[in-house]
Amino acid sequence: MKKLIDKIYLFLVFIFLYAPIFILIVFSFNDSRLRGSWAGFTLRWYKNLFYDPSILSSLRTTLIVAVLATVISTIIGTLAAIGIHELRGIKKDVILNINYLPVLNPDIVTAIALMGFFGLFKLSMGYCTMIISHIVFCIPYVILSILPKLNQLDTNTLEAALDLGAKPFYAIRKVIIPQIKPAILTGALMAFTLSIDDFVVSFFNTGQGVTNLSITIYSMARKGINPSINALSTLMLLILLILLVIINRRSENKLRELSQ
Repeated sequence: MKKLIDKIYLFLVFIFLYAPIFILIVFSFNDSRLRGSWAGFTLRWYKNLFYDPSILSSLRTTLIVAVLATVISTIIGTLAAIGIHELRGIKKDVILNINYLPVLNPDIVTAIALMGFFGLFKLSMGYCTMIISHIVFCIPYVILSILPKLNQLDTNTLEAALDLGAKPFYAIRKVIIPQIKPAILTGALMAFTLSIDDFVVSFFNTGQGVTNLSITIYSMARKGINPSINALSTLMLLILLILLVIINRRSENKLRELSQ
């Protein structure tokens, strides 16, 4: 009986989590602009999506910012995580606690702090400030994704490479990084997801004419959401699922090769 109740609870949790996504997908095929009524099946919102300049422009901005923020924050976060891992004592504790601050703070605090920083140096708000703010926002998550994997490594691995004549950068590139690739990939995926999903940091650190998807959807909410957004969200979800399947298949194949 207890197992049955646990299964029912689990089922209800999944319904609570995924019902909104299912409804979004269904209404992306709705022939009506109204979300409260079904007027028949249509693909016109998918067609209109590719002719809507505001949505396409915000999508392009979102992808450019997300890709740049992911690449740069992953590189900086990986090197920072390796450096933090090599520290000992109070220095390591202090830097880790500083790294936790952006993660624990509400997004609004990070957003306003970055806006004040840009204002202090009189930087004009636009692409650059949005990209920098996303990089700063993502780096702590990349570090926290990589550190556990570094802690699992043999502490003598790096020292053995150095003793055999490898220079520090060569040892990190050829010995350490290949062993923590799964954690680096996880951190990069997390950074990419956070960048695409972010609204608060983007809203406070953008300039006139530079809007990503979240800002565009926010501006539409006052007039009524364009159903093409539902179509775009459905396509993005489908692409994400395909990528996850590919990544999982590759991971399974590598595990099979190692086991053989």
